[in-house]
Amino acid sequence: MFTSLEISEIKKLLNPDHKIVIITHYNPDGDAIGSSLGLKHFLKQKGLEADVIVPNDFPKFLKWMPEAKKITIAEYKRKQAGELIYYADVIFVLDFNASHRSGNLVGPWIEKAKAKKILIDHHQQPENFDFVYSDTAIPATSQMVYHFAEALGEENLINQDIAECLYTGIMTDTGGFRFRSTSATTHRIIANLIEKGADPAMITSNTWDTNTVSRLHLLSLILSRIEVVKDGKVAVLWLKRDELKEFGFQKGDTEGFVNYGLSIMGTQVSAFFMEDLYEDFIKISFRSKEDVDVNQFSRKYFNGGGHINAAGGKYFKTIEDTILDFKEKIEAEDF
Repeated sequence: MFTSLEISEIKKLLNPDHKIVIITHYNPDGDAIGSSLGLKHFLKQKGLEADVIVPNDFPKFLKWMPEAKKITIAEYKRKQAGELIYYADVIFVLDFNASHRSGNLVGPWIEKAKAKKILIDHHQQPENFDFVYSDTAIPATSQMVYHFAEALGEENLINQDIAECLYTGIMTDTGGFRFRSTSATTHRIIANLIEKGADPAMITSNTWDTNTVSRLHLLSLILSRIEVVKDGKVAVLWLKRDELKEFGFQKGDTEGFVNYGLSIMGTQVSAFFMEDLYEDFIKISFRSKEDVDVNQFSRKYFNGGGHINAAGGKYFKTIEDTILDFKEKIEAEDF
């Protein structure tokens, strides 16, 4: 958490005369949107206005959250997003550890901005912003936003809108509270959010019970050819660009596909490879169990990173060669 001196300085920054912007990472997920909107509503409760900016569009199943439609999407509103960042007095950097994680458009804007920058994030190796709250042991940035409200002594300001956003972020980034980083503290916070008005049934239904025909077709395809290697310890899943196009892929359709590999008895790692729809690279998702560190594996071989049990990467070969390279490298890992 921020030191008491840092909290005192941040309190001075959070005043109505300052323009506040909240930015999250490229390809925003449930925790990115949940933490950003949760913080926006918290600041609103304090009498402050803040603009949320995302580098590119986010899945439809997250757009039910309060004021999600007011988020500025930089790829669609470049001029507006650029001006908001340029004139900002305070920028909150949420759910990513380095400027480049917000993409080639927004990243340079953050670096050039004169605003005071406040990082709240749970990924490894954070950049040195003006104020840094980084804790890799916490399962979701949305939980860290809750702790931030506590540090300010203002958790009493949490209302239903805030609770719904933070609950969504924690739920999605913990895989429905299944990942081992989910702690007793996490559950206590979830209980408090429910008391503040978060409805678990409604949030789960709006966020996860949202299958489309295209998603089910893609899921059927990927499960029909799932492969297990390394003596049954590693599951491999993949989709090609022409398959995405054939079944009418929409952003978010492949969310959670990588987790199916871990549901196979005996597996410790699941790897999902997908050709980018527009550019010539392979998007990779890794998930693991127990002490198998896919974060370091992804950093070492696949231009990525993340957490011990959940990481992503990018590779600039064909999907066939990418999978072959992965199989070769994972066989050499000792687990």
